Amino acid sequence: MAHQLVIVLDFGGQYNQLIARRVRECGVYCEVKSYKTPIAELKALNPKGIIFTGGPNSVYDEKSPHITKDIFDLHIPILGICYGAQLMAYTLGGEVSACQTSEYGKTDTHYDTSSVLFGGIHLPETASSWMSHTDYVSKIPDGFRITAHTEDCPAAAFENAERKLYAVQFHPEVNHTFAGQGMIDSFVKNVCGCVGDWTMAGYAKTAISEIREKVGNGKVLLALSGGVDSSVAAALLAKAVGSQLTCIFVDHGFMRKNEGDEVEAAFKDSGMNFIRVNAKEQFMSKLRGVSDPETKRKAIGEEFIRVFEQEAKKIGKVDYLVQGTIYPDVIESGLGDAAVIKSHHNVGGLPDYVDFKEIIEPLRMLFKDEVRKLGTELGLSPVLVWRQPFPGPGLAIRIIGDITDEKLEILQDADFIFREEIAKARLDRDINQYFAVLTNMRSVGVMGDARTYDYTIALRAVTTSDFMTADFAKIPYDVLAVAANRIVNEVKSVNRIVYDVTTKPPATIEWE
Repeated sequence: MAHQLVIVLDFGGQYNQLIARRVRECGVYCEVKSYKTPIAELKALNPKGIIFTGGPNSVYDEKSPHITKDIFDLHIPILGICYGAQLMAYTLGGEVSACQTSEYGKTDTHYDTSSVLFGGIHLPETASSWMSHTDYVSKIPDGFRITAHTEDCPAAAFENAERKLYAVQFHPEVNHTFAGQGMIDSFVKNVCGCVGDWTMAGYAKTAISEIREKVGNGKVLLALSGGVDSSVAAALLAKAVGSQLTCIFVDHGFMRKNEGDEVEAAFKDSGMNFIRVNAKEQFMSKLRGVSDPETKRKAIGEEFIRVFEQEAKKIGKVDYLVQGTIYPDVIESGLGDAAVIKSHHNVGGLPDYVDFKEIIEPLRMLFKDEVRKLGTELGLSPVLVWRQPFPGPGLAIRIIGDITDEKLEILQDADFIFREEIAKARLDRDINQYFAVLTNMRSVGVMGDARTYDYTIALRAVTTSDFMTADFAKIPYDVLAVAANRIVNEVKSVNRIVYDVTTKPPATIEWE
């Protein structure tokens, strides 16, 4: 089944993937494309609507991203956001100027609720929006009308309803904009005419059919980590190709405490072909003395592939390798003109040569919450669906600096205690990801009236819906105190605990 599609054209803004998430929350399928995508290619995709994203540039700078005027003649509804709004105005004959007073953060905005974009969503005539701009539309193009303004921005929103062209200077995709999700819903449904046919039930049916057609009678090897992404991929592949699938769980030695045994126990009675490979020494030999995080990720990514190739030869000719790659992995590893935040071992960390006919990534276009919904739809155990996210490189990227057996044991014990205390406090379903990091810092302490000079453990816990943005979890002080006290007393070579209170952005969820 071909789903209705909305395209997000990426002009380099920080919220671009969040826009796609918001569109999908409306039940409408959405993909992010570069602004450099040829107009003919966009037209061939037959989108119901297009959204121009924000960006850090000025439209009157010739070096900034621009787009041909022809896109406005496709008769496809377009919504411009921030830079995208300015670009629409500038391209169609309006004017964009530097702000006399820039706007950042929550801003009182006055709306014309007769606009289809703002009507019917319980939006008062004055409400807060989230602004972030140093330029503004000083003159709207002919044929447009202003539909919102602020004290310092005379055209906070404008539209040409006849041509179905809409623009907002603020960011409706962020939670700080009152009724922002309603505005996006109004655009994709009331303007674009989308019916909201994007569901995980439909996705599962389509994915299973496509996998069967691609694989045919071939053999499939799945890289199973035991995390939610690879577990859902396994459930999907099992329904698609059954006994043609073999799941390889590579225990690289950087698992959380007791986790290798837990993963094996979870899958041994699943009916899937499950093989556990203990490869700690093989991975450690590649990482001894390595401290750079990107080098770690790439070394681990390559070694994973080498192990899978070795195991595939034992099974017989295997045509396809399956990975649980999800959309945030792709984005952070560099999508189009996007910056590489960090190379995920299963994306940017892959070696140049892979001895498989093809790599299949059935979750590649899904966000984390969509993966969980898909897992539930496939009947996967809630224990697996809600398992704590764990990076493919494991604790190797939660040990800052070089890796040793001693450091690994310290971190496994500290992380186990932190997770145990979170579970005891019944916060494990409220916090989306939580873990310990062994920093490469030693500090002076005192234990038993004696001086110590030991490691600092950092605790990290975040709340997020899509793992593209995240806030630090507001864990009660008494829970943190118990966890910190236990770690210092029960784990050797640790004398200090700190709690990371940084959001994403500017930080990432992981430290490396």
